[in-house]
Amino acid sequence: MWTSGEGDQLAFPILIGDIGGTNARFAVVLDARSEPIFFPIVQTADFETIDAAIRASVHDKSPIRPRSAVLAVAGPVEGDEIALTNCPWVVRPKVMFSSLGLSDIVVLNDFEAQALAVVALGEEHMEKIGGGAPEEGAPRVVLGPGTGLGVAGLIHFHGRWLPVRGEGGHMDIGPRNPREFQIFPHIEPLEGRISGEQILSGRGLVSVYRAVATASGAPERFSKPSEITGAALDKSDPVAEEALKLFVTCLGRTAGDLALVFMSQGGVFLTGGIAQKIVPALKTGEFRAAFEDKAPHSALMRDIPVYVIVHPLAALSGLAAYAQAPERFGVETRDRRWRA
Repeated sequence: MWTSGEGDQLAFPILIGDIGGTNARFAVVLDARSEPIFFPIVQTADFETIDAAIRASVHDKSPIRPRSAVLAVAGPVEGDEIALTNCPWVVRPKVMFSSLGLSDIVVLNDFEAQALAVVALGEEHMEKIGGGAPEEGAPRVVLGPGTGLGVAGLIHFHGRWLPVRGEGGHMDIGPRNPREFQIFPHIEPLEGRISGEQILSGRGLVSVYRAVATASGAPERFSKPSEITGAALDKSDPVAEEALKLFVTCLGRTAGDLALVFMSQGGVFLTGGIAQKIVPALKTGEFRAAFEDKAPHSALMRDIPVYVIVHPLAALSGLAAYAQAPERFGVETRDRRWRA
């Protein structure tokens, strides 16, 4: 069913959760007017199950016992056992009724939550990366490199915002100039091909860095994404600089492709920790040049604004907006809502 009004409101207090491959973030919404109560971020690797993580990070830290939950997970939501793509957790809503005392559970894709955040957050939580003014009511696109590469669309229809979920992070991506043709053969493929998240993710950045080092005959000094971005931004390592430049260029191309798919004249929104950390690199020009290099539609692309969402808990803000006022959104809950 489509959520359409008061009858689809979940019972308060509502647990909201943003569960990625590496981190899990939780909050509780007490009522339709209160700000969410946020809890410390936890590492998925520290807990065997999501139920154990919720008990330790929410139940053990607060006397509030949520009656309902809206959870966003990094992976497709299919069936009664929902496996995450880059994490061994499996979400079992029917088990959560007894293990956590919940009676109503909605499970969404994590980038649907990021799309909802675009509506929930004001521009004070965004850093603009070129382009003109957003067209009111026009489609929007959200993408974010992290443990993987998340993608979602957002369309305004009959007075409501409809998030469009998908797995756009697994689209093919390839080289376009002679230097890239030297580097790409050394990027780690996935079952014989290079998808977006083989480059545009934390592990992807490491793979790109190693590929640049190999193509250059240079030593590999770093093994973590944070080390690579740090060395690139402070210009202390030329291999890291080139790796981040290629990363930013590929992110611009992919963002531009998605902007064309959705005709997202309402804007393109980059989210997640990696995008927040590399804002200086995104502003140097390579990102915007790659984004706009879409002949015969370059003029159209120059007008489309790009924003980096800098709010640290953007997805939770989006989930809270939905939990408090589901009538604002056209969220498909068929086969994604469980009631005890």
